[in-house]
Parts: sequence; C-alpha cells; structure tokens
Amino acid sequence: AAAMELPPSHGVANRAAALATGYLCYRRGSPGRGLALRCLRRARRQDIDDVGHKYYLELVLEDVLDKDSTVNCTAEVLYHLGNKNIAPDVQFTLEGELKNTEEADNIFYSRIKSLEKELVAENIPDSHGNVPPEMEPVRLLAWVASGYLIWQNSTENTKFQLAQIKRVKQVKRSDEYLEFDYTILLHEMVSQEIIPWQMTVLWHPQHGVQVTQDSRQPKHASQ
Repeated sequence: AAAMELPPSHGVANRAAALATGYLCYRRGSPGRGLALRCLRRARRQDIDDVGHKYYLELVLEDVLDKDSTVNCTAEVLYHLGNKNIAPDVQFTLEGELKNTEEADNIFYSRIKSLEKELVAENIPDSHGNVPPEMEPVRLLAWVASGYLIWQNSTENTKFQLAQIKRVKQVKRSDEYLEFDYTILLHEMVSQEIIPWQMTVLWHPQHGVQVTQDSRQPKHASQ
C-alpha cells in the first residue's frame, strides 16, 4: 500500500514522533545534551501487509538546555503487528550537526569521578519544577536513558515522557564507566498513567549511554 499523508496534529503521528525522539535522544544524547521534539512537520503512514505500520516523519528537534539550538531530522518508525515483545524499528537521519558537548560531558565525568562519596539525590525536578544546576547533567542522563525505555515499550497507542527522577544513586565501579541506579516516573500521556520505573545506567564520554537493566515497578512504589 502507498504511504498516506497524516496531519501533523494527528494523535498517532504524534505518538510515533515522540517514540522517534526518544530513540534519537538515547542514541545521540549525553549528560550535556538532551533532545526534545520541537515540532512534527510532516507525517505519512504505510500499512505493510503481515509486517506492521510504518511511519515516515519529518521532525524538528531542540536541545533541552538550549531551546534555540534546533536540528531537522527525518525518521522512519515501524511498529510490528501483533508481537508486543518486539520494540519498534527506528531509523533516522539528522540534517545538520548537533551542538558539541565534549567539554560539558568531560567536566561532568571528572566531577563525578572525583567525588569522595557516591552521589545520591531525590526528586529532580522538585515539586516547583526546579533543578539545581549541578543536577542538570544527572537529569539529562536520565532523560537520555529514558529514551531507551520509551523505544522499548512504545506501541501505536502509547506516548511516554520522563516526568521526574524520584531517586538516583551512583554505584561504585572499578572500571572507567560511571554507573547510576535511577528510579524514575514515566508519564504515559494517553492513559495519563504515571509509572515508576527502575533503570541502571552506564555512561562514559567516549562510549555513550547504556541501560543495562530496567524494570517497571508496581504503582504503590511511587507513593
């Protein structure tokens, strides 16, 4: 079947765009750079028999910390039919360069490496929406890592976004990686559910972000 144009305001097009943004952020983000969807410019949908639904998207992404810094992107998202255990396939092409974050990443890396005691923090942002400046990289790392959860758990009927870090605790390691154990709240915008999720995140400036372990937590854990 040929691909059909969807209005960019269309719910399912927006959900596909949120998924693509999460995936991209996971692949290209760092404690110095989180990416968010500025707008969806164009969306087309193709139904592929016995395979699934494929979306062709034209996105504008912005830097979470610097809203004036934007980049255009095309993405293809394939939701597999029927099988809930396969993450959607996402491919993307960035048109232009993302802001260089090498310096910011290295400063954060050195700062955490030099701590006497492992970092522990709660409720980022706080109930007033404030993030202490020194916690901004910790929040962006969660933002990037939550992109992995969004990618792995999204369907055509869901739209996830990181709402808050409930708790983060650094884990001591003997190698060069930084490891953080996060409990986050993910907001699922369609059902309006707030879902607690635990994730273990590894990061190194040269090797990017990895989520090594994650598990959805029972609701009452967030109280």
